[in-house]
Amino acid sequence: MSAKRSLKHIEWIIKILIFIFLVIALASPIIIDKANPLNRHGKDILLAIDASGSMNSSGFDSSDDEELKGKSRFEITKYIAKEFIKNRQSDNVGIVLFGDFAFIASPITYEKDIVIDMFDLLSQGMAGQNTAMGEAISMGVRAFKHSTAKSKVIILLSDGEHNSGSISPKDAVKLVKEKNIKIYTIAIGKKGEADEALLSKVATSSGGHFYYASNSKELKAVYENIDELESSKIKSREFLLKDYYYELFLLLAVTLLLYLMYREIKR
Repeated sequence: MSAKRSLKHIEWIIKILIFIFLVIALASPIIIDKANPLNRHGKDILLAIDASGSMNSSGFDSSDDEELKGKSRFEITKYIAKEFIKNRQSDNVGIVLFGDFAFIASPITYEKDIVIDMFDLLSQGMAGQNTAMGEAISMGVRAFKHSTAKSKVIILLSDGEHNSGSISPKDAVKLVKEKNIKIYTIAIGKKGEADEALLSKVATSSGGHFYYASNSKELKAVYENIDELESSKIKSREFLLKDYYYELFLLLAVTLLLYLMYREIKR
């Protein structure tokens, strides 16, 4: 008798489970992934950062920014650039570092955590103490070699004058125009330290904009402005990866139901 009661008790539990699984299946549970690698439809952005001797200067931090107090121009630039990268959710980003020469510190990639980590490994002076702007732009163009993005952008930051390298900024800009790349240029530091006239010409000749920042607060505002100007249309839409799980619960409910039917037939 107790065995029959136990079986009936089990059957009731199975019926309740069937009901629960059917309700869950009807609710159609899904998992939505907004940051899935399949959503790589943004722009390709290359940050060209000056790492020359003058970028080791202090006094670039603003009085109301305790977090950056006492840091060099280079360290402040790295910090603000990393914040900029974090906001570019739909885009591919890369880094070119330049001094006496320029090199690709990070290829253009969607894996922005890797790009941010790479910034932590970069130091002022590792490309030499001078300023090869032409080579920085040329190397930036090379970084776009395998790019299929419709919109390609270089953001070049410097606090000095072009005084090194085998490629002139003028020749480098020709390459930029051929590849339909837009350049935003940023002069930082005290007025007159950077070649603002050259940086302005480089930007306007490529369809970009020139900016000047005398401190960290102004530099943050510059990157925010560029972020707005280069906002991807994709950001206003939702490109989502949806995984539906109703089939799993429906399968469980059907399996239990078939089990009960089998038991009824066997009686």
